[in-house]
Parts: sequence; C-alpha cells; structure tokens
Amino acid sequence: MTRQTIASRLNAGDTLFTSWSSLPDPLVSEALASFDFDAVTLDMQHGGHHEDSVLRGVGPIVAAGKGAIVRIPVGRFDFASRALDFGADAVIAPMINSVEDARLFAASVKYPPVGQRSWGPAFAMPRRGQASSAAWLAGANRDTLSFAMIETRAALDALDDIIAVDGIDGVLVGPSDFSIAWTGGREMNPALDEMMEAIASIAGRARAAGKHAAIYVVDPGLTGRYVEMGFRLFALGSDMKYLALGAESQLAAARKSIS
Repeated sequence: MTRQTIASRLNAGDTLFTSWSSLPDPLVSEALASFDFDAVTLDMQHGGHHEDSVLRGVGPIVAAGKGAIVRIPVGRFDFASRALDFGADAVIAPMINSVEDARLFAASVKYPPVGQRSWGPAFAMPRRGQASSAAWLAGANRDTLSFAMIETRAALDALDDIIAVDGIDGVLVGPSDFSIAWTGGREMNPALDEMMEAIASIAGRARAAGKHAAIYVVDPGLTGRYVEMGFRLFALGSDMKYLALGAESQLAAARKSIS
C-alpha cells in the first residue's frame, strides 16, 4: 500500500479528525466524506449502522480519499474482520476491559503471525486499487489499526497490559462512559474536570508504549486540552449533531432577518 493511511499520518505526528455517522445510509457516508474531515466513522454500537450499511458505506468514503473507521458492537469481534474486509482502515472496539478482551480483539484484526484474521479482502483490495495479494498481505497489519476503547475503571486498571498486547495499535477514550464509571454511576459528564488527570494519564501511557491515543470529543472546546494531553485522533460530534447545528443556524438566520 503506497497511499497515505491513517496509520502513516498518525505515525508522522499528524492531528486527525473523524466525523461520526449513526445514520445507516451510504448517502450520509458520502456526504460526510465530502467535508473537511480526515476520516468517517460508522458506528455499529450505538448508531444505526449494521453489516450491510458498513459494506455499502465504506465505498464512498474510500472513493473520496478519506479514512474509513468502523466501531463494532460490544464483543462482536467477527464484525472487526468483516469491516476490514470491506475496506475499513481502522476498527474501534468498545468496552475493552481486560487483557483477554484485548487479545480477542487483536486476533480478529491482524493476520498471522500477530493475529488470526482470515484471508478474504474481496472488497477491500479493489476499493483501494490494490491488485497484488502479496503486497496487501505485507502491509495490512501495519496499515490497518485497532483501537481499544477505555471507558471503565477495570479498563483503566488493566491499561498497561491492554496496550502491551501485540496487535492493539491504540486506545480511544469514551469520556461519557468513563465519567459514569468515575463517579460510580452518579453522573454522566464527558467534561468532568475531576477525571481529566486520569484521561491525560491514558494518553500519556499509550504514547509512551508507542501506541496511538484517540478520544471522542463531545465539547469541541476541549480539543486543545486533549492535544496537550497527547491525543492525536479526535472523533468529533455526530451526523445527528451536524444536522441539528445546521438546522438551528439556518432557522436562527431566517428568524433574525424577519425581526
């Protein structure tokens, strides 16, 4: 693979932004890929994406020259292999709370000898313009990324062992769930100040181990703070939020012109 991948850009120290898609329609994926994001993430966990929408949604993202990322449902590591076979650049796995979780995830996204991913990139190779099976196999483990989501106290306690697993390329912090865990279920606040030191430690420990650090951004105003912590991949908002902001802006402008 000679194209500039998410992996190569993160390795070069670039700061990347991915949009987030919950709406399971390839037209939405195509629209998001036309914006100035570096990647588009299709969400199968809390969003409406499913196997067919990922199959059809990855195509227009790749065609637009953007990175394609898929978040799988909890524990559905079979979908990780499927997403990569469809042409995804990276897979996010939620609720990786133990070394065993991390090992199962890594096994699904990496070819041997690192993992146990089965051969079958029938969609991925032509979508990437790659005709050589040998070249694809040689670069696949390097160029496709696995992000383990860190969202719980258990994951924080096991963090160093999780990121030490061969085949885990990085972590992605889910600050909403992390805040629920941090407060013992009392509060959902992704901007909770009292957990920021712990979140910073996640990025620092991942980077120190040579792994990537990513985070879901609910409040864009926190992005600069996250950059200072060491995060370099940011999932920003969602398609539903983009629609709401656009509609609110248009309505506000129209009503202001009348008044």
